Amino acid sequence: MLSAPQTSKAAPAKKLAPAAPPPGCTLDINDPQVQSAAISIQASYRGHRSRKELREKGPPRVLEPLKDLVLIEGSAAKLTCLISAFRVWFIRWSKDGKELRDWPNYRYVFEDPDVVALVVRDGELADLGQYSINVTNPFGQCSDSARILVEVPAKIQKGPDNTKARKGTTLTLAAEIMGKPAPDVGWTKDREDIDDDRVFIEIGSTTRTLTIRRATPADSGKYEVYVENSLGMEQSFARVDVA
Repeated sequence: MLSAPQTSKAAPAKKLAPAAPPPGCTLDINDPQVQSAAISIQASYRGHRSRKELREKGPPRVLEPLKDLVLIEGSAAKLTCLISAFRVWFIRWSKDGKELRDWPNYRYVFEDPDVVALVVRDGELADLGQYSINVTNPFGQCSDSARILVEVPAKIQKGPDNTKARKGTTLTLAAEIMGKPAPDVGWTKDREDIDDDRVFIEIGSTTRTLTIRRATPADSGKYEVYVENSLGMEQSFARVDVA
C-alpha cells in the first residue's frame, strides 16, 4: 500500500533585531543640544523655502494703484493700495517727499496680505498734498502715488470789530475768512444789501475789508459779514456808530 506523500512546511523566518547604533551615536530627543539642532534645521528649511518663493515671485508689484481722495476738514481719509504679497518687505509712506511716521496723525494699516493702507486722521488743510508708497523686498521695489485734496467749510476766523467814527472820516471793517472751495462773501447793513458809491470792498487771499468814505451818521447801524461754500456757512456782526 502506498501512503500519501507528506509535504514539509518551511520554518517561519526570524525577525532581525534592529541594528544598534555605533557607540557614541545615541540621540536623546530630550537633549537641549539635539532640540536646538532640530530647530536650526527647521529654520534653515523655512528660510530656503521663503527665498525660493521670493525668487519665483520677484520684486513687489502694484496690483491696484492708489486713487486721489477728497478729505473734509476734521474727518479721516484712507489711501489703499493692492500689492503683490510677500513675507519679507519694507513699506514707507511719504507726503511731498517727506517720510510719514506711523503715529499719531497717520496710521499704517495692513488689512490683508495684499492690501496696505495709510489712514489720515483729523484732517486739516495742511494735509493737502502728494502721498507716495514705496514697497521694498530683497529683489526690488515698487512705488505709487496719489493726491489728497482737502475741503474746508466756510468760516470766519476773526470777525469785524465794533467801530466808532467821526463824521466825514473813513472807517473800515475787516474779516479774516477761510474755506475750500473758496467761499462766497457778502456784507449787509441792518439786514439790507449795501448800495452806496462811498462803500468799497477789498478782497484779499484770506480777508475781506469793507471801507466807508466820508462817513455820515446815516452809516451807523449793525453790519454783517457772511461766508458760504458747499460745506457750510458762517456769519459775524459788528456795530458802527458815526457821530
